[in-house]
Amino acid sequence: MTSPLNVPSPAASSTPDERWSPRLWGTLLVLCAAMFLDALDVSMVGVALPSIATDLGLSTATLQWIVSGYILGYGGLLLLGGRAADLLGRRRVFLIALAVFALASLLGGLVDSGPLLIASRFIKGLSAAFTAPAGLSIITTTFKEGPQRNRALSIYTTCAATGFSMGLVLSGLLTELSWRWTMLLPAPIALVALVAGLRMIPHSDREDTRGGYDVPGAVTGTAAMLLLVFTVVQAPEAGWTSARTLLSFLATAILLAAFVTIERRSANPLLRLGVLRSGTQLRAQLGAAAFFGSYVAFQFIATQYMQSLLGWSALQTALAFLPAGVLVALSSTGIGDVVDRFGTPRVIATGFTFLVVAYAIFLQVDLTPRYAAVILPSMLLLGAACALTFPSLNIQATNGVGDDEQGMVSGLLNTSIQVGGAVFLAVVTAVITAGGHEGTAASPQAVLDSFRPGLVVVTAIALAGLLITLTGLRADRRARAPRPSVVVAKSPGTRAEEAEPVGVRD
Repeated sequence: MTSPLNVPSPAASSTPDERWSPRLWGTLLVLCAAMFLDALDVSMVGVALPSIATDLGLSTATLQWIVSGYILGYGGLLLLGGRAADLLGRRRVFLIALAVFALASLLGGLVDSGPLLIASRFIKGLSAAFTAPAGLSIITTTFKEGPQRNRALSIYTTCAATGFSMGLVLSGLLTELSWRWTMLLPAPIALVALVAGLRMIPHSDREDTRGGYDVPGAVTGTAAMLLLVFTVVQAPEAGWTSARTLLSFLATAILLAAFVTIERRSANPLLRLGVLRSGTQLRAQLGAAAFFGSYVAFQFIATQYMQSLLGWSALQTALAFLPAGVLVALSSTGIGDVVDRFGTPRVIATGFTFLVVAYAIFLQVDLTPRYAAVILPSMLLLGAACALTFPSLNIQATNGVGDDEQGMVSGLLNTSIQVGGAVFLAVVTAVITAGGHEGTAASPQAVLDSFRPGLVVVTAIALAGLLITLTGLRADRRARAPRPSVVVAKSPGTRAEEAEPVGVRD
C-alpha cells in the first residue's frame, strides 16, 4: 500500500526527533478539531437541558432523548463507520461525515420542536460514528507505529478530553444567553475544519473489495448495536426486569449471534473476529469500556451532587471540573514519550490506579462543600488518569494492526467506549434510583445517601479495569524477560541447532 500522503511518508522515513511538515501538522489539527467537536457536543448539551425543556415545553421522558438520541446514533453505527472508512476511503468518509455534522448542528440550533431537535441529535451522533473511526485510522496510517504515532495519538486523544472539559464550561456560559448557542457553536468550527480538511487531509487507498461487501454483517451488526444501546438507555425507565427490556436483550443476543456467524463465514467481514484473539487487543477494548463508563457515571453523580445538594450554578460546577481538563491539556505532548519509555501496560495501569484513588477520595463528600480537601484532589487525579490512560488505550488498540484494518479497529474501540458509557451509566443510575430517594420530598441527606452506592459501583468498575490491565503487565514482563535457548533434537548424524525463542508481544 502506498503512503497515505502520496509522497514519501515523513513519519515512515524519519527519526523520532525529526520535525513534522506543515501539512502533517495541518492534517493532525483538522482531525483533532473533529474529535474536539465530538467530545464538546457530548458534554455541552447536559447543562442546557433545563432551558430546552422550558423553551420547548418538553417532558422529562422526551428531554432525555436529546442525550440518548446522540448516544444511539454514535454507539450504534461505529462498527459500520469504521469499516466504511477502510472500504470507501478514510478521507472521503471523514469529510462527508464532518459536513453532515455541521449541517445537523445548524439544524439543532434553529428547530422549534422536540422531535426535530432529537432527530438532529441522532444525525449528529450518526455522523460522529463515521468521523471518529475515520479520523483515528487516518492518524494510524499516516504516522508510523512507534514514537511518531504515539505522539500524534497523545495529542489527538488529549483534544477529546479537553473538548469534554471545555464543553462543561462553555455550556455554562452559552446557556446564560440561549440554549440554542450550545447547539449552533459546533457548526462554524466544523465548517472551518471541513475547508481545511479538503486541503490538508491526504487521499487514502481503498481496500480491495472484489470479494464483495459484507451487507448481511453490516445489517445485523448495526441493528444489534442500535438495539443494545436503545435497550440499555430505556431500561432504567422501563424496568430492568420488565418484559420489554428482557425481550429487547434477547433480540440483541440473537442479532449478535447472527452477526458472529456471518462474520466467521464472510470473505470480507465488517469485523474480523480474529483481532479479539489477541490479549493486547481484548485488554484495550475492555479497558476503554471500563474507563469511559466509570467516568461518565461519575460525572453524572458529581454534577447532580454539586448542583442539587451544594446549590452550585452550572458555571460553578463546570469550573470545578476544569482542573482535570487543564491538566490533560498541559500534558498533551508529553504522554507519547512516557509511553515510549514505559510501554502501554504500565502507563494504563498507573492511570487506572489514579482513577480508583480519585473515586475513593470523592466518596468522602458530604453536605458541606469540601473543595480543597476532597473535590480538587479528585479532579487532579482524574486529569492525570485521563492524560495517561486514554492515549495509551488508543495506542495499544491500534499498534500491530495493518493499514487495511485500522478503520475497523478504530470503530471497535470507539464502540467499546460508547457502549461502555451507556451500559455503566444505566447501571449506576439504576443503583441510585433503587434507594427510592428521588423527588422534592427527599431530604438532602437521603439524596446524598442514594449517591454513595452509585459512587461505590463507579469505583468498582474502575478497579475492574485496573485488574484487567494488570494481566497485561504480567504478559509484558514475560515478553521482556530473556529466555534460555531451546535445543531442538535432530536425527542421528545431524548437529543440534539452537531455536530462536518466540517472544510474546504486548
